[in-house]
Parts: sequence; C-alpha cells; structure tokens
Amino acid sequence: MNALLRFRPRRAARTAARLAALLALLAASTGGAAGTPAPGTAAAVVVAPRTPSPGTTAARPLPAALAWGWPLPGKPRVAHAFDPPDKPWLAGHRGVDLLAGQGSPVLAPTAAVVSFSGVVVDRPVVTVATAEGLRLSFEPVDSPLQIGDSVARGAQLGTLAGPTHCDGGPPGEDSCLHWGVRRGETYLNPLQFILDLRPSVLLPVASP
Repeated sequence: MNALLRFRPRRAARTAARLAALLALLAASTGGAAGTPAPGTAAAVVVAPRTPSPGTTAARPLPAALAWGWPLPGKPRVAHAFDPPDKPWLAGHRGVDLLAGQGSPVLAPTAAVVSFSGVVVDRPVVTVATAEGLRLSFEPVDSPLQIGDSVARGAQLGTLAGPTHCDGGPPGEDSCLHWGVRRGETYLNPLQFILDLRPSVLLPVASP
C-alpha cells in the first residue's frame, strides 16, 4: 500500500509534465489555442475579402473616362434623367435629355470614331465608338461626319436639330439633346462618365 501511494504522485507529475509540453508545442505551431496568440507574439488582424452576395456585381473602380466632357457647351441642365426599364422590351428612358437651343453645337465627350451618321425613322442620329467598346449616340443631330471619321474630345459632331419632345422651353433651352451610351446591348447612364455618381460612404475616423 505504501509503495502504491509513493508511485501514483510520481506518475501524475510525469503525466502533467508531458501534457504541458504538448500544449506548449501546439501553441508554438498554431499561434495559440483557440485563436489566442502565443505568449511573446504580436496579434495580427486579418480581414477576409468581401464576396459579393448572389445577384450583385462587385463594384468596379471609376473609369478613367470620368474625364469626359459634356456633349454641349458649358454644363447643360438635365431635362430627363436616365431611367432604364427592368426588361429590355419594356418602356423606359435609356439615356439622358440635356436642354439646349436648336442649332447648338454637339461635341464629342471623348475621343472616338464615327460608327453611324444618318437618319433613324425620322430623326438624324450620329453614333461614335470609343476604343473601350462604348457606343455614344446623339439625336437629333445634323452631322457632316461619315462612318470612319475620327473625332477628338471636344470636336464638333454636328448641330442640334429639331423638333424634339423638349421643344417650347425658354430661349437657349427650347430643345434638348438625347444622349445614350451602350456597352454591347446594355445601356449605361451617360452621366456616370462625367459626374461621380457613387453613393456617399461614411468611413471610420482613425484613432490617434
């Protein structure tokens, strides 16, 4: 009995020492148990990249084309905003209408090549294509340009013709230019290439 009592404390001590050594080894290899840094090491915060939820698209940086200019002199007022339909076959407004007087010069917002210049139904239209694959259409515009002509930013594409659905406004704004932008068959808001339309985001204040 006395021998057994002397043996058990020694065996318990050896077991505890082995367990302590095993825990120390695990802590050194994993940076601490349960995500706690091992003693003497600095904690690191890792932020995993956010994954877009299904049905959404990841935000892209603003295009360099934000340097585009207005297709009319100065900064025209918007008569009708961009309001695309939910489905391609539904009614909507697939561009913007900018107020201007008939005969106003229509300018190229960016460097492009004329891809169409002619009449669609009963309205004169001019379309230019950018190197990035965007197509910019303007109507009603009387233009002397032909397919294949290159235009620089600010170059005159033609003059605002009539009639338009904005006729009857005050002098200088008695008509309007319809401006559309497409990437493939997808219509884009033309104003996003001139104005920063991203929503405002509140950022945390850095601690001192």
